[in-house]
Amino acid sequence: MDGRTWSVRRSIEWSLPATGDDFEHDVDGGRGAAFLILSSLFVFWLILVVWSPAELHVPWWLWIIAVLVVGFFPIRWLLRRPWTIVAETTGSYDLPAERWTGMIRGGSKAKEELRIVIRRLRTQGTPGHADSPLQPVN
Repeated sequence: MDGRTWSVRRSIEWSLPATGDDFEHDVDGGRGAAFLILSSLFVFWLILVVWSPAELHVPWWLWIIAVLVVGFFPIRWLLRRPWTIVAETTGSYDLPAERWTGMIRGGSKAKEELRIVIRRLRTQGTPGHADSPLQPVN
């Protein structure tokens, strides 16, 4: 709208940045805790399978339910990862450079917010709006 070229992108965040008030309350067990929990679950399932009697017949639909139950939380974790959206411009001769960033939880919500940002840039010349997660960065 004002002649500047904007670069708009999104990227997934694999670790949550600790900022402001969240820093004091950020309790993350890290990779060690995740390894301990996953290895404990593996050992539990291994013992369950090894100690089962040979005559035991488990129906196929029970295996499908077990896979769905075990896979629910990792899939939910992956789908609910936060995404960072960045809209920036180098500016022009008489307009300053700008950089707007925001964090959205969930891939589909981040994709929709990216569409909104692009539409606002085309129609109004600014990436942010009243209830936008994007905020200017100085």
